[in-house]
This record gives sequence, structure tokens and C-alpha cells, in this order.
Amino acid sequence: MFEDRTLICNECGQEFVFTAGEQEFYAEKGFTNDPKKCKACRDARKNAGRTEREMFETTCAECGGVARVPFRPKQDVPVYCSKCFEARKNQQ
Repeated sequence: MFEDRTLICNECGQEFVFTAGEQEFYAEKGFTNDPKKCKACRDARKNAGRTEREMFETTCAECGGVARVPFRPKQDVPVYCSKCFEARKNQQ
């Protein structure tokens, strides 16, 4: 029913493919207009106001490995690496 179509991005002027799968998704959601921007331009607009998160390194309280976290760790609160955090979360 749907076929891939090549469209032109209104932002950068480059061609992009509006795939049959994307068209089906748009139809399921009730969208009637084709996309006007390519994925790269949509992503750039979506991320335009975001700043890069500052990450802090500390020692994991469980395994002793490196834990990278998006907050400044406090000495009196245990911090876990991603692997140990997930393991603790799944235990509860």
C-alpha cells in the first residue's frame, strides 16, 4: 500500500526518503501531512536548546569501579556505577 518516497527538506534542501514504514506510522497516528524536514534537521531542532550534561566521576560503592553520574556526588551518600545500580534496582 505504501511505497518509499523521496522528499526535499525545507531546512537544508537535501533529499531524504520517507519510507513506507514511516508513512504507515504517520497514517496510524492520524497525521495527514508529509514531514517537511529530514531526520538530521529534526534532531538538530529538537536538541537546539539543550546543553551538554556535566558528568562527574566517582568510585562505585558496590564494586569499586568508576561511576559516571550527572550530579556532584556527596561523600555521605553511596553512588553506584550503571551495572551495580541496575543490579540493585532489579533486586527490589
